[in-house]
Amino acid sequence: MARSKSPAKKPPRQYHHGDLRRALLQEALVTIRSEGVEGLTLREIGARLGVSRTALYRHFADKAALLEAVATEGFRSFREQLLAAWEAAGHGIAGLDAMGLAYVRFAVANPAHYRVMFGGFVEPKERQTELAAEAAGALHALEGALGELQRNGLVRGEDTATMARFVWAVVHGVARFAIDGQLRDPAAVDQLTRYAIERMRIGIAPGEAPAVTADALNRAARIDC
Repeated sequence: MARSKSPAKKPPRQYHHGDLRRALLQEALVTIRSEGVEGLTLREIGARLGVSRTALYRHFADKAALLEAVATEGFRSFREQLLAAWEAAGHGIAGLDAMGLAYVRFAVANPAHYRVMFGGFVEPKERQTELAAEAAGALHALEGALGELQRNGLVRGEDTATMARFVWAVVHGVARFAIDGQLRDPAAVDQLTRYAIERMRIGIAPGEAPAVTADALNRAARIDC
């Protein structure tokens, strides 16, 4: 009597038919978290999901297109969470603090997105208009909050764009510390985030800014980065 054929093995991960693009993005994020951006290939992603190359390339022409989609999705969610934190705190200084906490918490919760967003893996191209808009939207959310604080006399009336980049740089440093494994204890991440936000807030508080002397500028210019 002939043996009945054993059922074919299912691919390691399944996806809902009709939502392959979402499945590809999710698999890309899993790969980036475990193997880094360098370990990501379209062919491997397709093999893990058990889909043909034709179906794969119907959604993403190459790895760059997949990374662009990851970064676009990341910036969109990032902007939404920053604005949600600002609104939930009722604006004001409390809102700025909440945005800073939301920034770092987004990075910790979404390290794969964050690495692609800020890791220089997506080369600027003309076709990346959606990504450019989402990235700019995240920065504009912070600029808008700072602009409101300036109008209410709660922070210095200096160049808003420069101030936004300063604030961004402070919390970005904490975020990278956290996702790069320098701060393994969540309590330590939260403590440093709150400390950094407090010191940053003091730095942009209203009042006369100390003069920057030519000697200080010359010393800064000589620092070997």
